[in-house]
Parts: sequence; C-alpha cells; structure tokens
Amino acid sequence: MNKPALTLTPTIDPAQIDALFDIRGLRVFIPGGYGAIGEAVAITMARMGAEIAVAGPSEAKAADLADRIVETGGKAHGLGIDARVVASITDTVEQASSLMGGIDILVNCVGIQREQLLMDVTEDTFDEMYQTNLKSAMFLGQAVARDQIARKRGGRQIHLLSVRSQLALRGRGYSAYCATKGGLVMLVKQHAMELAPHGITVNGVAPTFIQSDRIRKHLERPAFRDFILERNPLGRIGDPLEVVGQIIAFAAPAGSYMTGQIVYIDGGVTASQ
Repeated sequence: MNKPALTLTPTIDPAQIDALFDIRGLRVFIPGGYGAIGEAVAITMARMGAEIAVAGPSEAKAADLADRIVETGGKAHGLGIDARVVASITDTVEQASSLMGGIDILVNCVGIQREQLLMDVTEDTFDEMYQTNLKSAMFLGQAVARDQIARKRGGRQIHLLSVRSQLALRGRGYSAYCATKGGLVMLVKQHAMELAPHGITVNGVAPTFIQSDRIRKHLERPAFRDFILERNPLGRIGDPLEVVGQIIAFAAPAGSYMTGQIVYIDGGVTASQ
C-alpha cells in the first residue's frame, strides 16, 4: 500500500532558498541614483555584490558617489544623463551597458516636484514635470528593454513612484505631480505586459515621506511634522533602507513571479485613506 505524501509542497532546493535575495554579480543601472533614495539603493546594492552604474544630470555628483562605493570595495560607475532628452537616455544606457557588459536591472529613481496650486499651474512647469517624471520613465524602460531583449537573459525594471500615484492631497498644489505619478502606474503595468514574453518584469515602489535632507526642512516645522505623523498608522517617518528592501526583493530571485505591481511603502497611509 502506497503511503500518502507527507507534504503537498514540491521539493525545495536549499540552494534556491539561500539565493532568494542574492543579487551578487547583477548589473544595475540607476538613473537618479544620487538622490536620497537613489543613493541608498546604489550603496546597498553595491555592498550586496551588484555592479552599479549611477547616472544623473550632474556627472560630477554621480562620479563622486561611484568613487565612494569603489573606496568601500564595491563596483560602480558614474555617468551624466538628462532624462528629459531621449537621445541622452539612449547614449547613457549604451554607456552603462558597455561599462558593465549589459544591464540586468533598471532602478529608475528619476523624479521632481514643483508645487503649484491648480489656478497657478503654468504650462512650463507642467511640461517639465511630465518630461522628468513620466516621459523619462517611458524611454528609460524602452532603452534598457532593448539591451535586455538583445541579450536574451530576461531582466528586471523597477520604477520609483509615490503614494501620490494613488492619493490626492487636500490643500496643496500637487496636480502635475499626482498626474505624472498616476500615469506612471499604468506605464508600469503596460510595460510589464509587453515585456513579459521576454522574461522581463516591471514593477514600482511607491513610498510616502522618507527621511532625507530634502524633507528635513519640512519636518522641522512642527505643524507639518505633526500632520504627517498623525495620518501615518505606524506614526513615524520611513527610512531609505525600508524602501531599498523592496527594491532588492524585486531585483532578486525572490521577485521573479511579480510583475505589473506597485508596492506602497508608507506605514499604512494608502490602506487607511
């Protein structure tokens, strides 16, 4: 008489368990990589064994970050890019691919905010936000996908969004920002569908306010800080590494079966609004 199986779970290779969050040897392109979250992504992924190409409008700042990573034993390159210009995107992606021998992972950290109330929004400001936050993501995804498809090894694309891709904000001038980040949600989903046959996943990470020099001046205003903390179920401001953790999960084998998804890293804000 055959004995019943002791488990319904397929045999799990211990080596696969050990490699769930292993990103050693991956080649990662990070446009916008010397901003608050981008820098944390670059430093963390390099420390975990990935090779990094950081890019931003200031090639000097990108090179400085790359040098700091190299000094601690990592592999990194610093490049200049104007993410509003498609030709610059194409050139920089080609440079990054040439330096690293290909691009396995795109972590798109490009983004700006120019706050203007609805009645004050100018065409120039709206166009700048669109070009920087949404158009750049379209053509960064395209350029990296061309490299990944040509190499026939699959790949990952991860875009940095915001809780404002899902939530509007009362009393503030966020029309352009919310519109571009909301549009990026659907761009992620559509790119995920078109790249799935090539084994390329596309996902987004959407944080709320995260500790950085950029928001420190706002948090030093008691009324604003109290407003932020009161509406956050966890009652605190997030740390950059708490965003990086999900990016690592998307980039590593642990994220291989997720695509077209947006993960909100916000202390529960979007769940409670």
